[in-house]
Formats: sequence, C-alpha cells, structure tokens
Amino acid sequence: MNGEKRRERILELLEAGARGAERQPLSAARLARLMDVSRQAIVGDIALLRAQGKAIIATARGYMMEAPAQPGRYVGKLACRHSLADTEKELMAVVELGGEVLDVTVSHRLYGDMTGQLNIATRQDVAAFMASVAAGGGRLLLELTGGLHLHTVACRDRDAFVLIEDRLRELGFLYGP
Repeated sequence: MNGEKRRERILELLEAGARGAERQPLSAARLARLMDVSRQAIVGDIALLRAQGKAIIATARGYMMEAPAQPGRYVGKLACRHSLADTEKELMAVVELGGEVLDVTVSHRLYGDMTGQLNIATRQDVAAFMASVAAGGGRLLLELTGGLHLHTVACRDRDAFVLIEDRLRELGFLYGP
C-alpha cells in the first residue's frame, strides 16, 4: 500500500472511532501493525494529514479525531497548581463531576504557551493516563512550571463547571482567589 492509500485508511479508521459512543484513540503502534509499517511512518502520516487540515489530535493513549462541537456544552478554563503526586486526584475530581479535561497548557519562559491534548472524560481515561505516567511516558507539563497549569474543561453547562471549580478549590488545586 502506498503512502497516499495508507493515509486514507488511517483517516477512515480514526473517523470510524469518532462515530462510536465511546471515542477510542488509536496508538501509532497499533496503526503501524495494521498498516504493516513502522511507528515512525505512522507519525509522519499523521503529520501530513494534520498539515492537510484534518482535525486529528494526539492524546496520551493515541490519535483520534477532534470531537465535534456540541450545542449546549460549556467549555471553560481553570488555572490550577499542585504537585505531580496530586495529578490523579485533580483529574478524578473533574471527571467524577461530569467534566472532560480537554487539554493542559503551561506558559514556559522560553517557549511560550505549550499545550498538550488530554481528552480525559472517564475514570478509565484517568487510570490509563496515570499508568502511562507511571510507565515513564514522559514528564508532565506542570513539572516545567512548579505545578502551575491551565486546563480546558468541557461539561454539560455553566453550573456543572462551577461545581468542578468549587471542588478543585476545596482540594486546594485551584490557583488564585
């Protein structure tokens, strides 16, 4: 299969995953096995698809199509500060109240804003993310800024967002007043 056909197939697989009730990311390793190419070839294919304007996001668990906008869904930002050890507690607090942690952003003094896609919406997502961290999946962005970071959180409405905000404040994770 040539590169163009492979990229078409990758896009088909990602779009099929986006249509399911549970959006499941596909790892580069899994895509590589399915396409019988190297993981690096898949990473390159994804870069080319993104350059063509395809709405593909990378998460800690793999690639997926960006979620379509949902009417009536509230999206807000939360400034947080905590240690690496409190990451799981923070994420669980959000998902247990019906929120989805879309991303994390830190302001780095040399590189400016750096954002990582998370798309964590369930307890299982939190567990998978934390397992990746434990397995040495890399340093968290909050480690670059003394724990200070910004999350984009989606939930059903503004009231749900306020509940999440209040819970993070109770836990001592919300930064500022």
